[in-house]
Amino acid sequence: MSRQPTRPATRPTARLPLRVFLLGGLIVALLVAGVGSYYASAHPDGLEYVAEQTGFIDSAEDSATADSPFADYATKGVDNPRLGGGLAGVLGCLVVLLLTSGVAYAVRRRRTPASTASTTSTHTGSDAA
Repeated sequence: MSRQPTRPATRPTARLPLRVFLLGGLIVALLVAGVGSYYASAHPDGLEYVAEQTGFIDSAEDSATADSPFADYATKGVDNPRLGGGLAGVLGCLVVLLLTSGVAYAVRRRRTPASTASTTSTHTGSDAA
């Protein structure tokens, strides 16, 4: 009679639930957008900087979105630049979240009762020869 070797006892690893992971990622993104945006460069537009240095800034035209509520990394109607930039970052982050969630919802796989029934009955795992 041979004895099977015993395995050492292992502790089960705790898995982080997907919902907790996604919520943590959202909080980090909102903090970076809201707080970290204040510490970003005062001159974030490299193209505009080069245009000033090379002397053709006068030929530039305003963007079609120059009158939008979040133009120039600020929030229209908010006089505090720190608060306006942070608010623009947070709202921009939320807009991107809503858009990507909408696209993901639109293209997700939809299970129908017919498709789930066909996948379970195709192979049972027993080989009868």
